[in-house]
Amino acid sequence: MQKILSLLRKASTTYSLIENGDKIAVGISGGKDSLTLLHSLSLYQKFAPEKFTLNAIAVDLSGGKNNYKYIEDFCKSIDVELSIVPSNIFEVVFDIRKEKNPCSLCANMRRGLLNSTAKALGCNKVALGHHKDDFIETFLISLFFEGRLSTFKPKSYLSRVDINVIRPLIYCDENDIIRVSSDYPVLENICPADKHTQRQKAKEIIKNLDKLYPNSREKIFNAIIHTERYNLLDKE
Repeated sequence: MQKILSLLRKASTTYSLIENGDKIAVGISGGKDSLTLLHSLSLYQKFAPEKFTLNAIAVDLSGGKNNYKYIEDFCKSIDVELSIVPSNIFEVVFDIRKEKNPCSLCANMRRGLLNSTAKALGCNKVALGHHKDDFIETFLISLFFEGRLSTFKPKSYLSRVDINVIRPLIYCDENDIIRVSSDYPVLENICPADKHTQRQKAKEIIKNLDKLYPNSREKIFNAIIHTERYNLLDKE
């Protein structure tokens, strides 16, 4: 956990993610990434130079099929209030709309509920558990499946809801998160599209690239975050 906290602090300092007076809503999917983020932020809160508060928000995509008891207990153990937002997003995406590529619609609906709930709780920031591997995968998804050079930012302002979205684990490797999260009450992923997504394909691309060209994953990450290295065409 010490490495996670060190990298979280580096990300916060580099991108001004956490500031004095922040009220941060942590989006809890029930997976290892979001639970690691919540726990690490609760630990960072104890020694951080910035004074901030935390709330946890879980958007239940399953229409009540998920059991949040152990996550509720986990949140109580670290003294963070948890709000569970009921929804029928899975039903809309898979049964009503019958989406062939469900991830985009599901993510948009989930983020909408998460952000509106955070705003209602008086939060000015929403923290998401995306890590370094997610950052690289999103870049490859945009490149190979959309023909764009794009990925998410460590910090984004959403003017429509007047909230900043932050990603404090941006420097953290997924393997480090796996190591610290073994005792967390991770929810079983009941999404019908699990393991059959563009993100899963991007994971496989990165895995194969690293076999062919060792350390290529790290080079892709550094190429993206160091903007001074860019040498791309512009409109002129």
